[in-house]
Amino acid sequence: MLGLPKKTEMNKQLPKKAIYEKFKMNTAAKEKFDGDIKKLTIINEISPLTVNVEKGKEISNFFVVLVSLKNKDFDEKNILMISKLINQHMVFVLEYENQACLAVYHKWLHQSHWQSSQTLEIKLDGLNLDVIWVNLLIEIGGIEIEPGNTLDEQLAIDEGSQKMEKQIAALENKARVEKQPKRKFELVQQIRSLEKKLEDTNCGYIKTPQD
Repeated sequence: MLGLPKKTEMNKQLPKKAIYEKFKMNTAAKEKFDGDIKKLTIINEISPLTVNVEKGKEISNFFVVLVSLKNKDFDEKNILMISKLINQHMVFVLEYENQACLAVYHKWLHQSHWQSSQTLEIKLDGLNLDVIWVNLLIEIGGIEIEPGNTLDEQLAIDEGSQKMEKQIAALENKARVEKQPKRKFELVQQIRSLEKKLEDTNCGYIKTPQD
């Protein structure tokens, strides 16, 4: 499964009860979690002992966790709770019926496209686990890193762009129904200002504060 070496395979069930107890979930929260997730299983461990790679400065191993879902419309907070339960780097295989996708939590949940469970693969690209992990995150999240940016810098830029896009959409809705010409003009000016800022950001002109 997933095209990973046989030596990486394991089969360790994660009881949902452990998550309920860890986060002291009330009945409603338990029902919501149970409504999303059928079963949790650690299915692979990637480490220098299981694959021919060196450990990294930050990552010495990571796990692949199969999350059997009861529906595709799941609450991302439930996946976050799983990642908090196990203080390890994890790649999630989210599976629903005969379809699956990969997900990684880094600042937020990054998720690949759904496809047939039979064709889903995890590619270990790199000579050490730090590089492999970053490459997995980039691939799963479909992240395009501009020259000169680190992964976290690019994520910060992308997050800022997404926020501006939402602001623009909200202002456009307001401008569309605004009756007063003066207020409508002010909204249009705000939209244009944000669009210019968004364009500059996407062109790489705006850097993160540490730059």
